[in-house]
Amino acid sequence: MERSARGKGGDNSDTPAASRTGTPESNGTGTGTPTGTGSGAHAGAEGAGEVWGDGLIARRVTESSAAALAAERAAVLETPSRSPVGVSPAPLAYDGPLRSRLDALRELVGLSRARLDGRTLAEAGRVLDEAAARRKLSGRHTVVAIAGATGSGKSQLFNTLAGVPISETGVRRPTTAAPIACSWSDGAAGLIDRLGIPGRLRRRPLHSAEGDGQLRGLVLIDLPDHDSAAVEHRVQVDRILKLVDAVIWVVDPEKYADAMLHERYLRPMAGHAEVMFVVLNQIDRLPGEAADQVLDDLRRLLDEDGIALGEYGEPGATVLALSALTGDGVGDLRESLGDFVAERGAAARRVAADLDAAAAELRPVYANGRTTGLAEEAREEFAARLADAVGATAAGDAAERAWLRNANRACGTPWLRLLRWYQGRGEHGGTGKMVVRAQEDAETTARQRVEQAVRSVSERASAGLPTPWAQAVREAATRGSQGLSEALDELAAEAGLPPGRPPRPGWWPAAVLVQASMTLLQIVGGLWLAGQIAGVMAPNLWVPVLLMICGIVGGPLVEWSCRMAAKGPARRYGLDAERRLREAAASCGRARVLDPLAAELLRYREVREQYGRVVRSGVSL
Repeated sequence: MERSARGKGGDNSDTPAASRTGTPESNGTGTGTPTGTGSGAHAGAEGAGEVWGDGLIARRVTESSAAALAAERAAVLETPSRSPVGVSPAPLAYDGPLRSRLDALRELVGLSRARLDGRTLAEAGRVLDEAAARRKLSGRHTVVAIAGATGSGKSQLFNTLAGVPISETGVRRPTTAAPIACSWSDGAAGLIDRLGIPGRLRRRPLHSAEGDGQLRGLVLIDLPDHDSAAVEHRVQVDRILKLVDAVIWVVDPEKYADAMLHERYLRPMAGHAEVMFVVLNQIDRLPGEAADQVLDDLRRLLDEDGIALGEYGEPGATVLALSALTGDGVGDLRESLGDFVAERGAAARRVAADLDAAAAELRPVYANGRTTGLAEEAREEFAARLADAVGATAAGDAAERAWLRNANRACGTPWLRLLRWYQGRGEHGGTGKMVVRAQEDAETTARQRVEQAVRSVSERASAGLPTPWAQAVREAATRGSQGLSEALDELAAEAGLPPGRPPRPGWWPAAVLVQASMTLLQIVGGLWLAGQIAGVMAPNLWVPVLLMICGIVGGPLVEWSCRMAAKGPARRYGLDAERRLREAAASCGRARVLDPLAAELLRYREVREQYGRVVRSGVSL
């Protein structure tokens, strides 16, 4: 039995057909460039005789199909009269919320390029590129792909919707070797170019007032089998499914539960339910109520895949049962498809669904539902650790002791100062090896404390962050810790004891004068007593002895009084020195470690805010 078919050339959806001599071809995989102009069709004799088309497979046109072919070619030839020459279709317009989400995703990708690898941001970049490309093209057309497994009858459904046999059907598998486009109105060339479908594979449906009005704006794509044994067929399916506005999945009673279909396509595309049709074909093969049972089971599987079903007025996938062979249920699909195309919102909904999918894929690197940041307590602990490492407490104690020593030198008795000078000279007479060794050990311990402080604050700052940002925080802390120990040593030297003697309180001159008086009394009493012994002076033992006793007792008493009075100022002086060193250490740690950490955390908060604008409202971060 001979199957009627239409030629491939006189089917351009945007330009008048140019005549050429038709030659039979063995398949539809010949070369061709995806342009907006199709090749001409041979308009040979119709009715009697034989006419050969040049479609995917050269097929003999008999008298029974000549009328349909003539009507189709007449529709193509009338195309220029219905579309003004040189008028471009209006581009697609996105509403405000969708534009804001796209802008937020674009800024999010820009902020994240330095922190995330290209593979992580690849899908988000693809969504932005495809959204921008789709926006420049026609907003009056809706591109719908018919996808299905081998033998599901998708090509037969494609032909039924078009009203003429465009796509080859038969028992040979795979039958559809390349995607075929059929447009119900003009101005879709750019959209079909974007899919990479050459002009020789572009068709026009059978011209009818009812069909043209109901499906005006539809661009229907017949895809190769998604389970084809030919790898290039599956590659084409995967590529085009990312570019079309909507998809009609055609399943049959035998393979509607196929794992490949559900795991590779339906489940990952669950978020695209609003731009998805699922059609159970070949119900004419099911007896009695079996069709309803299979349809119910199909709905159950779709629900398990996470696909929302468009029931009771809720948005979701449209699920229908039909027979492309007998035409049963095709009218319902045509009506649903016509309403869907008439809304002209499929392209925007597809972009929104792609945004949702990209945001879900990026969620692990932007949000994990935990509070993040560096608390003030952690900052204070870090500063305290650095102060301990630099020896702020010890420096304060040393400053206090220096102040007390200065007080003792100024207010102490000359004999005691002489004794201390002699003892100090004996202590410094050693080799000094133990002092150097102790200093080296102290420096090593201080360096370890600094490293531990940096490691601790970086761990607390990165706690709760997604892995890429936690790694960025730790790297910033590591960079800041380089040279931190040496910088702290320099600060300790600069912010330690000031040059010269510590400041003196106002009562020090009086104390020095009193101490000098006590010493003078001792000297006068001693000289007086020596004069009496030598017979130079009149004997009067009590007066010189009393003067010497007053000097001997008064000197230490004045020294002790000054030491008691100096404890308060010495303590304040030590605390002030400790405070200066702590502030210097904290300032150095803040500039080298805390500020870079804060910058990374601020960048993360910015990208998280942008991510919150990308995801739909109500999504918890």
